[in-house]
Amino acid sequence: MNIYFACSITGGREFERVYQDLMAALLSDGHQIPTAHLADSNVLAMESVIAPREVYDRDVTWIQSADALIAEVSAPSHGVGFEIGFALQAEKPVLCLYQAGRKVSKMITGNPNPKLSIKEYKDSEEAVLFAREFILKLHSGSEVL
Repeated sequence: MNIYFACSITGGREFERVYQDLMAALLSDGHQIPTAHLADSNVLAMESVIAPREVYDRDVTWIQSADALIAEVSAPSHGVGFEIGFALQAEKPVLCLYQAGRKVSKMITGNPNPKLSIKEYKDSEEAVLFAREFILKLHSGSEVL
């Protein structure tokens, strides 16, 4: 499955370990994730050399070609919010994961779109479990929620 992974880059890297665990698990499962590099500790340096318009064009193309979007939303991010909205507008299934106890925008938690799933996790292992369950439901054609 082709999955677009979204996470905070400039809004804070507090959950980087979760990003890395998610990417390691999903890549080991054989999924294609063009944004897997976002979990890398050096992502700020890697992305800083790319012009904003190039990033926009690249990421919009990746979302359009993705089968689904998985976003870690514990750290607020304008970019991630935009990507979630863009994916939903393109009728892509979206999973938003966030650490238990974190406040998440009501624009996400209050969104009634049936393509949107939101899961609160307690640790990286549970985040990976929720991501795998989401993908399994997509493969089986089940309703995702």
